[in-house]
Amino acid sequence: MTPELPNGPISLFLDVDGTLIDIAPRPDAVVVAPHLIETLNILDRRLDGALALVSGRTIADLDHLFHPLRLRASGVHGAEMRFDANHETESVAGDAVSEDIVARLRDIAGSHVGTLVENKRYSVAIHYRAAPAAREELARELQLLIQSEAGQDLRILPGHMVFELKRATFDKGVAIGNFLTRAPFQGRRPIFCGDDVTDTPGFDAVLAAGGLAFSVGFSRPGLSGSFADPAAVRDWLAHMAQMEASGG
Repeated sequence: MTPELPNGPISLFLDVDGTLIDIAPRPDAVVVAPHLIETLNILDRRLDGALALVSGRTIADLDHLFHPLRLRASGVHGAEMRFDANHETESVAGDAVSEDIVARLRDIAGSHVGTLVENKRYSVAIHYRAAPAAREELARELQLLIQSEAGQDLRILPGHMVFELKRATFDKGVAIGNFLTRAPFQGRRPIFCGDDVTDTPGFDAVLAAGGLAFSVGFSRPGLSGSFADPAAVRDWLAHMAQMEASGG
């Protein structure tokens, strides 16, 4: 599908893995095409900066992927915020996940060959794409860990072949809400594209603000529409950028 843009000023919020770029076997194996970077650069200018990446990755990782482009961004599911592309990253998550919990997660992953632990400071992910049979046992062990650490206010965030431990105080919806109270996003109609259950708070936030929410790779009742895959999202964004280049 090719969604029509609403009349009036908009802001654009974009998930990254599975939305802008294709998912890879490992987080460090993804590929960002140069034309996507140029597309985002054009759209960022067109929207006067009202474009933000909203990702589970750290903002430092996003900067590495999209170098030399720096955009407004939220990282680690809302734990990190960069409200201005020229400013430093702010933490809104409080304390990092303790080293004791990280060590326990590494022990859990170590008993399942093919799993990968990714420590993002404010959350810790266990990827099991290379060990899909471990899913149920991982979920059980993580639930037991959370129950033993009740005072930490941890929750399990399931995603595409990944479980992530994070605190309940931040998510992508909170991140988008924080952007919407600030220039240049304030007063614009928000649009959010995401592909995973981790994006659900973001969908809810933009719909509550009168915006549009688009899923990628699946259709979900109540959303504004869907894209077949990241390639379709990239084509849609390129079309918008081409309109800008031609003065459309």
